[in-house]
Amino acid sequence: MRRKLLFCWVYLLALQIALAQPRLEFDGQVSAVGSYSPENQFPLFSGGRYIPELGYGVELDSGKAFDLEASVNIAGSVFFQPFDTGSWNGSINAYRLWARYTGKQFEVRVGLQKIDFGVATMLRPLQWFNQIDPRDPLRLTNGVYGVLGRYYFLNNANIWLWGLYGNEKARGLDASGTYAQHPEFGGRVQYPVSRGEIALSYHHRTADARLLMDAPQFAQIPEDRWGVDGKWDVNVGLWFEVSHIRKQKDLGDLTNQTFLNLGADYTFGIGNGLNMVVEHLIAGYDSRLLGFGHRGHITAAMMAYPLGFFDQLSALFFYNWAAGDPTFFLNYEHQFKALVGYIMPFYSPRIQKGIQENDLVNSISGPGLRLMLVYNH
Repeated sequence: MRRKLLFCWVYLLALQIALAQPRLEFDGQVSAVGSYSPENQFPLFSGGRYIPELGYGVELDSGKAFDLEASVNIAGSVFFQPFDTGSWNGSINAYRLWARYTGKQFEVRVGLQKIDFGVATMLRPLQWFNQIDPRDPLRLTNGVYGVLGRYYFLNNANIWLWGLYGNEKARGLDASGTYAQHPEFGGRVQYPVSRGEIALSYHHRTADARLLMDAPQFAQIPEDRWGVDGKWDVNVGLWFEVSHIRKQKDLGDLTNQTFLNLGADYTFGIGNGLNMVVEHLIAGYDSRLLGFGHRGHITAAMMAYPLGFFDQLSALFFYNWAAGDPTFFLNYEHQFKALVGYIMPFYSPRIQKGIQENDLVNSISGPGLRLMLVYNH
């Protein structure tokens, strides 16, 4: 009986899609980047990337819609020492591949997709499903394979439910990767409060800690994580974001991880408006539940100032209090008629704890200069 009902529902949906007027779009982003960092083995870096995107959408009856998105990440790069040696890499990978069915108050999305939530901007305890680097102006990130459903209430409250499968990479502040053959699942509830909102999140996965512990028995470790976040606008934007991760096997101080972010932002009435964001992250690691036997502190600040209609200047600063290591990143952005250019001087320590890094954006240590040109079509 259930199979017949499911077949009828799929048949009716396919019939509506066939009879409706479709929308087909082709977009893409081309980026070229080069950098110089004299303290690295290969001081020069050059790379290019093309992400073509095909979109299909159709409006159905009763406020419903169906759409698809497919994109590919085509990238190549080379690190080299002039007139000496070099190292190059090239890849072609799926970037996004999902289908979505939406109604007036709900949506269901299936496939390779980006899942992102939380209120923090730079040091993000709830960065559970992506690898967005705050220093990357393009905000590139790998997606995850799964199903995401969201329901929106009339009072702006909303519920998220998700199930993931086939994902193995570490994401965000994960200490280990995921055992890809086991499903992941979780949910989130966001609720509006006076001058802001608050949310609760939960996720379960099976972690793969073999790289950490160098033993096969740590390949499958059930793991639960809980998150709480809230944000208020009281002339100054104020927020907090908390995540606790507990593994169900003894990994010593990595059995429990707790991350707490406190942040604020304000736009000063200076010139065209100077926006400043400040965050502080407290990270705790302990064999005990909610323990802080080993802790770390990282402070981050971001400033952005529009110089005009086509120019913007921004700066990011991170400081690891235990290591005494600063990270500095300056970005000058100029919009041409069909292109966007970036000039980015930087300084990064060799070990960058607390800052999200990913395999789409090459993070280089030491002082350096990066240039990037982007074309969107």
